Amino acid sequence: METILGFILAAFALTGSPGPNTLSLAAVGASFGKQRGLRYMGGLNIGMVLVIIITGSGVSGLLLTIPGASPIITVIAGIYFFYLAYRISTAPPLTKDSNTGKAPEWIEGTILSLLNPKAYAAIAALFSSFVLVTDDLLLDSILKSSVLLIVICTVNISWLFIGAALTPLLKRPRISRNINISFAILLILSVFSAAVI
Repeated sequence: METILGFILAAFALTGSPGPNTLSLAAVGASFGKQRGLRYMGGLNIGMVLVIIITGSGVSGLLLTIPGASPIITVIAGIYFFYLAYRISTAPPLTKDSNTGKAPEWIEGTILSLLNPKAYAAIAALFSSFVLVTDDLLLDSILKSSVLLIVICTVNISWLFIGAALTPLLKRPRISRNINISFAILLILSVFSAAVI
């Protein structure tokens, strides 16, 4: 029981700390509201399922052994993160009656998760540091994945609601612009810090 509690605590710490997924989700919640952010959040969750499969199966480690793959993946991820940061920073101020601006779609959330270096590092650390079921590797992987997905969904809904709590401030153009730019900068910084770690 101590092992699973330790796994849950570590999962909350690693997936819930500020990073590309969580900061982009808070930014989408703040800029577009929680209802319009749910599809994006769903995409992040789908992407994390894929990251768990890729990391847990060893495909990510195998991919990075291909000569020249790492720099290409890094460049593609960097371009996408800058694109998303641009979308967040240029989101128009919210109005009471209109849905101005186009909120990121689920596919953009899925892509973000798949390109998020922090996601791979966190999943690899959790899978390699804990054994929840001894003598049954498949059951151990299934249990870790299931618990991790529950934690990720809880973390993501929390960050979406935290961001959405800022929505009233975003109806004022100057404050809206400052908050959106701040989220965009934090998103880019989180990518660089995750890449360095």
